Amino acid sequence: MADPTDTLVPFAADRPKTRLSDVLSPAERRAFADAMLDDVLAALSAAGFRPRLLTTEPTDRDVPETVDERPLSDAVNAAVAAHDPSPAAPLAVVMADLALATPRALSRLRAPGDVVLAAGLGGGTNALLTRRPEFRVDYHGGSYLDHLRAARRVDASVREVDSRLLATDADERADLAEVLSHGDGAARDWLVDAGFELDTGDGRVSVVREG
Repeated sequence: MADPTDTLVPFAADRPKTRLSDVLSPAERRAFADAMLDDVLAALSAAGFRPRLLTTEPTDRDVPETVDERPLSDAVNAAVAAHDPSPAAPLAVVMADLALATPRALSRLRAPGDVVLAAGLGGGTNALLTRRPEFRVDYHGGSYLDHLRAARRVDASVREVDSRLLATDADERADLAEVLSHGDGAARDWLVDAGFELDTGDGRVSVVREG
């Protein structure tokens, strides 16, 4: 069996899920973020990845962690440089809010290519794997296109992973419907316990909160 793939999981522990502030209190946003992180870590471990949290403040997770308060791109690039990825020792980066990620979906990041990219629905980059030490990330704005350009600058081959499960991150209220519809882990359980349920009253699936 191949060695586990080292994987960075960035986690904004001090300011989680700010775009959900219209439906969740600060304490609820942290609890929901924690539940999604639990799901991501479990799926990574089941898929043979070796996760390391890249967190803005210490957590109580039973995985290695690096505390780095710098902006996301700076923190990830420092970790990439320290890892010095290669074909024999690739490095993955998987966001902590992929509540639908499964071991099978995550395993697709091991596809051939110097850089493997999984886009988010809004044009971001939800997961990637690099086998090239020169590759650097840039998570500002439409980062998926930025990462395609970054790979070209270092003459790296790119494999694009088209996966709905990896493309769905829970950032806004509409995303909660996806978690309730398709999730089966701690994040979905948290939403149910918090009183959220699906609403199809206007012909489109959304969420309402009871109580």
